[in-house]
Amino acid sequence: MGNFDKKLLKFWEIFYERDGYKRVLLGLRNTAYIAVVGLLIGIVIGTIIAVIEVIPKYKRLPRILDKVCKFYVGLFRGTPIVVQLLVAYYVALPLLGINMPALNVCVLVFGLNSGAYISEMMRAGIMSVDSGQMEAGRAVGLSFGVTMMKVVVPQAVKNILPTLGNEFIALIKETSVVSFVGAADLYVAFSYIGTNSYEFMVPYLAMALIYIVLVMAIAFLIKIMERSLRRSDRRN
Repeated sequence: MGNFDKKLLKFWEIFYERDGYKRVLLGLRNTAYIAVVGLLIGIVIGTIIAVIEVIPKYKRLPRILDKVCKFYVGLFRGTPIVVQLLVAYYVALPLLGINMPALNVCVLVFGLNSGAYISEMMRAGIMSVDSGQMEAGRAVGLSFGVTMMKVVVPQAVKNILPTLGNEFIALIKETSVVSFVGAADLYVAFSYIGTNSYEFMVPYLAMALIYIVLVMAIAFLIKIMERSLRRSDRRN
């Protein structure tokens, strides 16, 4: 029996016979949960920030909000996600007297981080929409806010769909750092298998394969959505 075959047998023993696959399934579920919910939170925050950045700054309140948004974006884009996780879990939330499970903290931080990046994508998407769309909405009696949210933003989302897909892929891969605050993800699951089998090569190869499959599946779904949107545009 070759050396690799022995490594494979050790992996299989922990993975299947000792229920290591249950930890892997839990890690996969947590990874998907953090990425999906984090992306949704990011889209909401990013859209709000983008709208604030493009609205006219004639009054004082929009100018103040714009400065707050710029500080927020600079803060989350200027620090690594793992630092944000550690500060939130071990410093900020304890100081505020908030006790949250590690998984929920990860979702919150990933959502806030994603919001900073999506805001720039959304702002570019809004700017790419023909200004006549806003003028047409105002001409039929819609307010600026209603026109922005019902006419301009949906078109902006369609324009930035590929970059939103890339952000989702980035979130999937970045979830590998959530073990720093004790959350169970794929890395934790396969590290458990490696520790108990005293062999890390096969577990880490399997983990890499799962991430590759996840990313390829997301990229495939994004392409399908893009084709569907292009067909709908041609019909219109």
